[in-house]
Amino acid sequence: MKSVRAIFWGFACCGCIALAWHGATVARAQEQGFAQESERADDFFALRQRGSEFRMQQGLVREIVRATKGCVVHIDAKKPRANAGKSETANSKVAMIEEAGSGVVIQYRDRFFVVTNSHVIHGAETKDIIMTIEDRLHRPVSVRHDRESDLAVMLLEGNSFQAARLGDSHFVEPGDFVIAVGSPFGLSQSVSYGIISAKNRHDLELGPQGVRYQDFLQTDASINPGNSGGPLFNLHGEVIGINTAIASNSGGSDGIGFTIPIEMVLRVVTDLIDYGYARRGYIGVSLNGDYRPGRGIDLGIKEAYGAQVAAVASDSPAAKVGLRVGDVILKVGDRKVANDSHLVTLVSMSAIDKPTTLTVFRDGKYLNVDVVVVQK
Repeated sequence: MKSVRAIFWGFACCGCIALAWHGATVARAQEQGFAQESERADDFFALRQRGSEFRMQQGLVREIVRATKGCVVHIDAKKPRANAGKSETANSKVAMIEEAGSGVVIQYRDRFFVVTNSHVIHGAETKDIIMTIEDRLHRPVSVRHDRESDLAVMLLEGNSFQAARLGDSHFVEPGDFVIAVGSPFGLSQSVSYGIISAKNRHDLELGPQGVRYQDFLQTDASINPGNSGGPLFNLHGEVIGINTAIASNSGGSDGIGFTIPIEMVLRVVTDLIDYGYARRGYIGVSLNGDYRPGRGIDLGIKEAYGAQVAAVASDSPAAKVGLRVGDVILKVGDRKVANDSHLVTLVSMSAIDKPTTLTVFRDGKYLNVDVVVVQK
């Protein structure tokens, strides 16, 4: 009951504040000789009261932006033009372009790093990357990329940085409010907000190189060129993803943005730091590319998701636990498998040398199989 009373107290205070603001506003207007409509005074008072409640919510957004400002990074990278070299002579200079992007500071093993998208800095030498963090300029000590997930991590020199608080994208749900901060069109520390529109987006055609491993969050928070690599925050001020791409007919924000979940980000980034490359999980199955979840109804499967096994490699983890051709894998852990490419992503991001439970449909029955995921 204490928390309930506290909530109602908060709304009551809003009403008192609204009443005071209303009286002060009317008095000022009358002093200045402006007429105030009296017939709808009650309607306008109600609007002020609701507006006061909304201002409290706005205050939360302001606090999040203020608290996280020090961990959001503006990135300028100078790199060769994408098609440089095709029409240039051996004696001419390679055309360079400057690209602005975003990043976020994290702390790992007592060192500070900036996480961003690989496409933001790909092709740029370390000396040609400049990061602005709280109005101070920095160059990375080292840079490591994983093009297949479009992630990169840069080591910072020193320890006087504010690391972001990291959330858990596993618990993010459609409808959750989120805040994006970054440098759209080079305008650093720009803030937009919206909701999570969907989860588990994949099979998207992104850029000339593409992104192989996809499991995006979708958001309607405004994301534009330059937001790439920047953080998406929840209402606790925790990073739940790295903003990466948009679906747009105009090249600007159309309300469909894609964010790499922080769960995937950390899996890749910690590997880049610890091993110099991103390790991929492997269980040893080939998949039926023609299988569609809707076809499962002929097998007795009611679920509209899954991927079908077409072959099992000998002496593989899958063979050792008895997976068979024709098995339909429905889940990896508690994650539903949308299709074959999604299964590849889920397995690739699973913990190496640790067992993972697969939910399998076989001969009219559902089975749980524990398979040890090994490095590919």
